[in-house]
Amino acid sequence: MHITRSEVGLAIAATAVALVCMPAWGAGDEKEAAETRGQSAVWTARELSFVYVGFTAQYSCEGLRDRVTDVLLQLGARRDLEVRESPCVSLGRPDAFPGVRIRMNVLQPVTGQSTAAGPIATPTPAAVPAHWKRIDLASARNGVTAAECELLEQVKTDILPLFATRNVEYGSHCQPHQVQLGAAWLRAEVLVPDDQKAAADLSTGSPGRAPGP
Repeated sequence: MHITRSEVGLAIAATAVALVCMPAWGAGDEKEAAETRGQSAVWTARELSFVYVGFTAQYSCEGLRDRVTDVLLQLGARRDLEVRESPCVSLGRPDAFPGVRIRMNVLQPVTGQSTAAGPIATPTPAAVPAHWKRIDLASARNGVTAAECELLEQVKTDILPLFATRNVEYGSHCQPHQVQLGAAWLRAEVLVPDDQKAAADLSTGSPGRAPGP
C-alpha cells in the first residue's frame, strides 16, 4: 500500500484540529456543569413599599396585590410572604396610584472567605441547598401580559434588586395607552430551594423575618 505525502499531510492536519478542539469541548462541559451545580443559600428578610405608576394597565389595590404576589412567587419569594394593600382612594375599583406593602423572605447565596487551603463558608444559620432556575416573566403561565408593560418596567427597577439574580435579560419599548406584543421582556436566573417541602415547612414561622436555625 502506497501512501502519498499529501495523504500524510491531511492526516496530520486532522489530528491537530482534533487536539485543538478537545480543550474547547471540555471547557464547554465544565461551564455547563458549573451552571447546574448546587448553591448554598440562606433565607433573608426583605421589605418594600411599592406604588404602581402606569397608564395602560389599571389596577385596584386588591388587583395589584394579587398581581405582585404572583410575580414575587415566580421570582422565588418564600410562600409565607405578606403583600398588603396600601390605603386606597377607590376601594374595589381601579385606583390612580395603587400601592402595596411587601414583607417576604428570599434566598441569598452563602458568601465565603478564601484561605490558603481554599474557600471556606462563612458560618450562617439555616443554610439550605438551592439552585438557579431560569424564569421568563413575560411568557410564564401567570406572567406579565402585553398590557402590563409598565408594571414589568417597575418590577425590573424596584422589585428585582431584592432578589439574588444572574444573567438578567431586560428590554422595554413601552408606550403609554398602547398595547404592543413583545414591548417588554424580563428573563433571569433566580435562586430557588432544592427541597420545596422544606421551604413550605419553614413558612410556618413569622412572616417577614428570616428563619432561625
